[in-house]
Amino acid sequence: MTSEAIRDPKSDHLLTPKNAAFVIIDYQPVQVNSIASMDRQLLINNIVGTAKAAVAYGLPIVHSTVNVKSGLNKPPIPQLQKVLGHLPTCDRTSINSWEDVEFKQAVEATGRKKLIMTALWTEACLTFPALDALQEGYEVYVVADAVGGTSVAAHEAALRRVEQAGAKMISTVQLFCELQRDWARSETVPAFINLFIETGGTAGIQFSYDRT
Repeated sequence: MTSEAIRDPKSDHLLTPKNAAFVIIDYQPVQVNSIASMDRQLLINNIVGTAKAAVAYGLPIVHSTVNVKSGLNKPPIPQLQKVLGHLPTCDRTSINSWEDVEFKQAVEATGRKKLIMTALWTEACLTFPALDALQEGYEVYVVADAVGGTSVAAHEAALRRVEQAGAKMISTVQLFCELQRDWARSETVPAFINLFIETGGTAGIQFSYDRT
């Protein structure tokens, strides 16, 4: 079997390492510890896996925190600092990161119109910038199993609201597969497999790879 020629990664309608940027907002201890919409350890595993995918595939990354410089909040959780600690963060006071000048400038500087967005909480720090980004012509892709809210109802209502506004829901596994797309892209296969191992989805992906 022969794969078709690789489509233009910049104009592809699907997510690629060349047409998307990764936005990650407020995965700080207080926010993580207040999540009640899913298991917190699973949330941590998924957001760390998503961040590692962004690094592995070379996506531009915009990382924002809230109230660290003011002393009212702590830096991101250690698991994320290990992955993204080499990158600058846009620290802000606004609940809506889109209303922070430096954050918005960082998004614009990526030059990408497809934004893979993650944030805590879903009902606030994800919803508000997602709605603003959509209003300004960006495509927003929410990694639904890497975000969380203060209750199941709050989380689900927020996802419905941004989806009704035009955002697209994706999962961590879908993101990994969409960025990789073809086993023949051998340079990223090791990272691809490791992402599954580290997020708990090893069996099927290892079986597929062993048969190639």
